[in-house]
Formats: sequence, structure tokens, C-alpha cells
Amino acid sequence: MPQESLSEAIDRLVKRGFRHSLCAQHGRLQDLETGKTYEPELLRIEETLRFEGDSDPDEQAVLFALRSPAGDALGTYSVVYGPATPPDDANVVIRLGGKS
Repeated sequence: MPQESLSEAIDRLVKRGFRHSLCAQHGRLQDLETGKTYEPELLRIEETLRFEGDSDPDEQAVLFALRSPAGDALGTYSVVYGPATPPDDANVVIRLGGKS
């Protein structure tokens, strides 16, 4: 059975209530729709998915489904990983892992 693509995984998670897209901003995760920011340590990782490019194994990404501090489904955060990981994303991923 073929692995789902990144966009398919995001669609599936949106249907489960993880509707917001998050990005790393100055060591915090920011909701791209509302602008609200979250300390990574306060979020709970509900699901983690790893992806590799079909034609290039160096194209790697991780998708996180995250719950808010109140326990509600919040959103998804995707990040490339490996040597090309931006420092702000690397910092957030480390901080997410500290409490998962």
C-alpha cells in the first residue's frame, strides 16, 4: 500500500480537527490564520509523520499534528529536516520533543 503524501496527510488531519497551519517564528509556533503564538513545550504532539521524496531521499520532511495547551486539536506544523533545516525550525522541533 503506498504511503500517503504530505498533502494527503494534511487533508486527513484537517478532517480530524487539526485545521490551523503553524510555522516557526522566533522560537515559537505561530498560527498562520490567527497570528496567535504558542510556546512549543506547551503543545502536545498527537501524531508525527515522516516523508521522503519519491525521487530524492534528501527531500525529507516531518509533519506534526499538535494539540493546544487546553487539549483541543490545533493544527499541523511541517518542517524539512536534515542539513537544510532552518535554525528556527530546528529550535522549535527540539522544544516540541522536550515534552512529548
